[in-house]
Amino acid sequence: MNRKKRTIQLTVISAAALSVFMAGCSSDNAKSTPAASGIPSSTTASPVPGAKYPTSLTYWVSMNGNAAAVMKNYNEMAAYKEIEKKTGTKVDFQHPPTGQEKDQFNIMLASNSLPDVVEYNFTTIAQSPDSLIKGKQILRLNELIEKNAPNLTKILAQHPEFRKMITTDEGNIYVMPFLLGDELLSVVNGPIFRQDWLDKLGLKAPTTIPEWETVLTAFRDKDPNGNGKKDEIPFYMNLGGDFDANNLLVGAWGITTDFYNDKGKAKYGPIQPEYKEFLATLARWYKDGLIDKDYASITDAKLKDAKITNSQVGAYSGYAGSGLGRYLTLVQPTNPTFALSGVPYPKLKEGAPASLGQYTMPFTGYGAALSAKAKNPDEIIKWLDFKYSQEGAMLMNFGIEGESYKLENGYPKYTDLIMNNPDKLPVTQAMAKYFQASWSGPFVQDKRYIEQYYTIPAQRDAQKTWTAADHSKQMPGVSMTADESSKTASIMNDVKTYRDEMFNKFVMGAEPIENFDKYVQTMKGMGVEEAIKARQAALDRFNTRK
Repeated sequence: MNRKKRTIQLTVISAAALSVFMAGCSSDNAKSTPAASGIPSSTTASPVPGAKYPTSLTYWVSMNGNAAAVMKNYNEMAAYKEIEKKTGTKVDFQHPPTGQEKDQFNIMLASNSLPDVVEYNFTTIAQSPDSLIKGKQILRLNELIEKNAPNLTKILAQHPEFRKMITTDEGNIYVMPFLLGDELLSVVNGPIFRQDWLDKLGLKAPTTIPEWETVLTAFRDKDPNGNGKKDEIPFYMNLGGDFDANNLLVGAWGITTDFYNDKGKAKYGPIQPEYKEFLATLARWYKDGLIDKDYASITDAKLKDAKITNSQVGAYSGYAGSGLGRYLTLVQPTNPTFALSGVPYPKLKEGAPASLGQYTMPFTGYGAALSAKAKNPDEIIKWLDFKYSQEGAMLMNFGIEGESYKLENGYPKYTDLIMNNPDKLPVTQAMAKYFQASWSGPFVQDKRYIEQYYTIPAQRDAQKTWTAADHSKQMPGVSMTADESSKTASIMNDVKTYRDEMFNKFVMGAEPIENFDKYVQTMKGMGVEEAIKARQAALDRFNTRK
């Protein structure tokens, strides 16, 4: 694998850094301690001897869907039950109704009535973390962490790139962060093809845009589902999921559908000349019946499920878990020949540079902030820091030893309670009953979780294939000033709405591709260049952080 292609300027965890972070990652150490693969070895025993934890605290956090299926409140999770035993802290979890998380969060901010702890992705809100600190809504955590969080402090000392990511341009740490403990956890999504269709038609997995077109055309014309009808959907696509999140196809042109970092220069993909070529390709495919005619109107995930499980879809993108493993598990019992495989992100042509692919930064702005009105912030930080200790991290990633996992030669292996649940719970729901590794929270996610979650060889192969994509243009988690945020928020809301509208018009042929220059000028009239300048300033500040 070409490591150079995977370098993200000043942000990717280097292999050397990972080897330090995954303390005990050599074969000898891995056999003797669970402090490997993302679990930090604590500077102290855990809980911290003599630490004074809060008697109680209030904690606002969205409830994960898998958890909601098996519990009413996070207090029912085995990991949190054990943390309460260890610390004596009673937590009053407050979960907003599903779908109302953002509204409720904004109401809390507007009324300045935050609970003690608020767990959220703070990069998704209009106000910057610095402005929330200045407005005395949340606390600056730097000194609190140094004084009361020895476990997180050690991790940040070992990994200055983590500290850089979680610190704002004004020098504030605003959350106890969710961190990915290994690069393996950063690539989880990519293009998926019906492998049995490829085999039936004697085709190899496509690796370039022209090869994609050849394969999709064969899917359209050669009846790979064998029902005698021309009902195949060669490519099922979605603007947000496939292109915005994954850089699928568009990455072959070396751009994205949003802001990206081109060697330190902030650019906006949808106004680049290459975007016109990308749109023209999709428009041709749509006209030729290679793309689902209903793609723009399908928002119900169940409809996608139906089309894939009914053997209509030949190619799409998705997670190795829910997008590949789940469908194999659902379909193969009744259709044993059903097979899926993760294919490479396609290059523009043979010999061209590698395509951009999906990549998640080790820190994305998600974590637990403290209300400025919290009465005992020192004690709350100590309580949160427990999750970064070896013992706390094992609880958050694997649950209860002897119940949800057993140590085998130092490796925490999930038991059948998780992997073959006696109540027939899906693995993600069984996990949710015990621990939080399959979603986010203030802890370090351990790669050994995903090594076991991917139970099917095709999942592990897919992830390895997707990792070979280029991740060098990923925009890091820059911080916007309050002025930049206020000036650009409305601009980008309008720009994105217009981009989405015009994407569909260009692809469906309602707008001729010859009008692309007019479309770009309209975006410039909306102020997109001002938004790019603001993003450039934020990127420059990020790159000069220490």
